[in-house]
Amino acid sequence: MDLFEEKKLLPLSKRMMPETIDDFVGQKHLIGEGKPIRIMLVNRIIHSMIFYGPPATGKTSLAEIIAKSMDYNFVKTNALTLDNEDIRLIIKNARNSDKKTILFIDEIHRLNKPKQDIFLSELEYGELIIIGATTENPYFVLNPALRSRVFIYEFYPLNSEEKRKILENAIKKDEFLRKVDLSLSDEAINYLINSSGDVRQMLNLFEMAILSKGVVEKINIDLKDLEDILQKKETKYSSEEGHYDVISAFIKSVRGSDPDASLYYLALMIQSGEDPLFIARRLIILAAEDIGLAYPEALNVAVSCYEAIERIGMPEGRIVLGMTTLFLVGLPKSNSAYLAIDKA
Repeated sequence: MDLFEEKKLLPLSKRMMPETIDDFVGQKHLIGEGKPIRIMLVNRIIHSMIFYGPPATGKTSLAEIIAKSMDYNFVKTNALTLDNEDIRLIIKNARNSDKKTILFIDEIHRLNKPKQDIFLSELEYGELIIIGATTENPYFVLNPALRSRVFIYEFYPLNSEEKRKILENAIKKDEFLRKVDLSLSDEAINYLINSSGDVRQMLNLFEMAILSKGVVEKINIDLKDLEDILQKKETKYSSEEGHYDVISAFIKSVRGSDPDASLYYLALMIQSGEDPLFIARRLIILAAEDIGLAYPEALNVAVSCYEAIERIGMPEGRIVLGMTTLFLVGLPKSNSAYLAIDKA
């Protein structure tokens, strides 16, 4: 049987998007009993909101669920392509509709100030409900006038238990995967949950592993199948516990002025696929907490490291990380400012 016999089959990550609030996995601080978005749905009063957090944490899915639950019109846009004419047309259609309209704006941090201002009166009188999604902190990237008219909710990365539940749901509920006599090794399951990035990457990797087997009656997926697709080996860093152990060892090595150990742990994180911006953020914290007033300029260097990686990405970003790490290693250390603010 050809699992993917339908020509227009969507990727697994799209097929597994939740359709109801009860199907939604994660963000219990927002949708759990007595939590703000659940309260809105129960009372059928929806306010404009900004969802911010990492990719693949459910921002778009939750916006669609809200619109479906409330039986509202749902207009999905991206701030990069939204021009003034589009905005005027959306507002006009919302005013003329018998239903309320939810306008979902992805990457809302890219909406410039004049365009943000166009929505202010609509938000004031509730003629249009806006749900914006962003990976940037909205307190920095949105105008105060817009922020004062919306609720701002942070989305957190899915934990291992939540990712496991989504993987299990995919195997049990997806009509195409149910056609497969599928066997997953424990090592493969752990790798998918802990080492394949966010949940979208996890599902895409899982699906690619199935596709790589071709049309066969029974499919067995082990760790090597996943490593062959990603072209990287599992390391001790690959577990959630290893993730925190290694970043801790890295910071302690820089704090202890040990260049060899610092570069070793940095290389291990890079080789294991760690987010380079996560490493850069930790270096910024270290520059303030551990170097502090002994060399205040270290903070500027660490911030510049973060900005440089944002601009150039990887793999060249590894050079910036290595350079910044060695620079911080060689500096004198002082935690006096850290101790002082805590005491105050």
